[in-house]
Amino acid sequence: MKEVTIVCDGSSLGNGKGNPRAAAVALLGYKGFWRGFGEYLGNATNQQAEIAAARIGLEKLSEPCKVRVLTDSRYVVETMSGNFRKKSNHEWWAGLDKAASKHQITWEWIKGHAGHEVQEVVDTLARKTAELGKVDEIMFDELVAEIGIKEI
Repeated sequence: MKEVTIVCDGSSLGNGKGNPRAAAVALLGYKGFWRGFGEYLGNATNQQAEIAAARIGLEKLSEPCKVRVLTDSRYVVETMSGNFRKKSNHEWWAGLDKAASKHQITWEWIKGHAGHEVQEVVDTLARKTAELGKVDEIMFDELVAEIGIKEI
């Protein structure tokens, strides 16, 4: 099985209130090379965006893999590790469960805004995608290129 690292983050400007603008981004690392994927979600909460970010990363894998998913969302890590019950956001969890089903996954929490290079890039991409209201492929390519070849 290929070993892949996914670093993911979601952002919801307004966090579900008023007219929120949410986005989810995942960076996939394989043998030190990174690719970025994102989705503008529109009206979604931060929790929903965090769930979607993990789903996006896992959906991009074309075959079963051994995956380390790193996220700054304790909500996602604890729920997917079986420590929290899925009390809400059932449709969002169903999408993540489906995407996760064929992989061997280790869920890891990383502190956000703490200088982790790849996490900082994914956070920036999620926030800027939410602000723009769309995925900007050029911005993704430029920020992901700044990471260079990096194993984590």
